[in-house]
Amino acid sequence: MIGKTIAELNPGDRAELVRTVTQTDIDAFVDAVGDFNPIHSDVGYAASTPFREPIAPGIFTAGLVSAVIGTQLPGPGAIYLSQSLKFVKPVKTGDTIKARVEVIEVIQERNRIRLSTVCTNQHGEEVLSGEAWVLPSRTAVSYERPARAASLAAFALQPWAWAAETAALWANLGVSWCTPPFARRS
Repeated sequence: MIGKTIAELNPGDRAELVRTVTQTDIDAFVDAVGDFNPIHSDVGYAASTPFREPIAPGIFTAGLVSAVIGTQLPGPGAIYLSQSLKFVKPVKTGDTIKARVEVIEVIQERNRIRLSTVCTNQHGEEVLSGEAWVLPSRTAVSYERPARAASLAAFALQPWAWAAETAALWANLGVSWCTPPFARRS
């Protein structure tokens, strides 16, 4: 990823990302921010609401816009200054969301850009809209995402490794306790 400077940005420039929302995504977000509103995870409670099922937090969807700004337009090194948001429709597990930003104003002398921010679902329906003001980096920032996935996988699998080691230890102990003393001498 390479961040764009103000000199490289023009009205009409666009970027987007597409993501299918999973319950795991919603649960991780809820845990990370502490938004334990039952509308996000309690099927029974959500059934009693107009949505009829759990919905993603609105800010989760807004986070997809932030991801576009921070990784694509203007990209690495950008500073988010402000964001207006309107939550138009709920986002549910299984929805495929397209987060799109478009440059609508460039103010070179202040090193600022104004972006239109929109998210739509798999039916092309708008679920979020707004505007953002962003400060692009003054120099192009080249950035590669750290290899976090591998370390997270190793961390997630660590309890299984411990269980396997423990089982092997118990198996070895069991074999040595079951073996007659004279057979253990070699």
